[in-house]
Amino acid sequence: MKKTSLQIIAAYAGMLLFGIVMISLGTVNTFLSEQFRLSGSQLGSLAALLPAGILAGSLIFGPFADRFGYKYLLIISTLLVSAGLWLMVAATSLLPIQIAFFLIGLGGGAINGGTNAMVADINTENKSSALSLLGVFYGIGALGMPLLTGILVRVWTLGQIIRFLAVLLIIPVIYFLVITFPPPKHGEMFPLAQLKAFFKDGILIGLGFILFFESALEGMANNWSASYLTGDSVGLVPETAVLFLTFLVASITVGRLILGWALRKLSSVKVLYICFMLILAGSVGLHFTGSGILYSAPVFSAALSLILLGFGFSAGFPVILAKVGERYPHLSGSAFSFVLVIALTGNTLLNYLTGLITGQLGITYYPTVLIVSITLMILLAMVIFNSQSMKE
Repeated sequence: MKKTSLQIIAAYAGMLLFGIVMISLGTVNTFLSEQFRLSGSQLGSLAALLPAGILAGSLIFGPFADRFGYKYLLIISTLLVSAGLWLMVAATSLLPIQIAFFLIGLGGGAINGGTNAMVADINTENKSSALSLLGVFYGIGALGMPLLTGILVRVWTLGQIIRFLAVLLIIPVIYFLVITFPPPKHGEMFPLAQLKAFFKDGILIGLGFILFFESALEGMANNWSASYLTGDSVGLVPETAVLFLTFLVASITVGRLILGWALRKLSSVKVLYICFMLILAGSVGLHFTGSGILYSAPVFSAALSLILLGFGFSAGFPVILAKVGERYPHLSGSAFSFVLVIALTGNTLLNYLTGLITGQLGITYYPTVLIVSITLMILLAMVIFNSQSMKE
């Protein structure tokens, strides 16, 4: 097998396990609630430490990969996640659990960024298509984990399932150890001075802010859709609302499979705009979901709206990260870190803003936040992609 094929498999394995681990945190929260009877504020501290760790991992992975390469990055990051899961089960007080959540976020953020950057480096052509296929493996892990948990919980306790995941992560570590990775781009001395150029590059900053809105929209859809669908304006039962969130993840995964084909037929920017229109259509659909005349109309409208959102979300990260990789091929890891930190900041800030708005005005205003956010993202994309420096 070709060396590059082995490296691509390594990236797929990392992203697959990242999807498994991130979705399994629902199982982890259930375990912690049963084991320690944590209060709402204590669970809230864990919910804050996880994205803080992801943000730190996203900031660190790029310069580390450019200086030391992807092998050590993926090995260390995977071991951090494994250690975090194991520490969580072994903990007897809150502090080790908080440390565990930060470690999982730190390792997970680095795995996510590192696998994306490596795939972009390996694929000199069709970067967007390659990155979209990578995203499929996150979806496979995320969709497969609830099924696996449902099977394992019949014979194991939740603690044993978490230990199993921690041990499972050793398998890719062994694989990472034995294969050859692309060499570091700056093995002898890291060009710190060149990083200053990121802060002067309006196009790179603009691409980062497209992901600012993209990440925020994806986060809002995951975090707030169930509350909206079970609210008074729609009135779905919680079980149906949770099922529809599975539709969202599944449609992102299927969308990225289709995206790999579409990007070979159309320009990446055209595909991106099509997906933006799908996000807008899904957001508008959610807005009108509660006004169905027939009893079944809200159910159909809610399902269709979330499916449209999922298909719409499929293009943002693969296309924009491919543009970043093309712009900075010799500092791709660091450039990815730069835009991903902007993206995660957007996720945090706009989700917090959504909480304030829905807390003051009601959950019925959630689709309005989506519509305003996607409109701003479309306008920003038009400015960036119509700029002279992007056309050159």
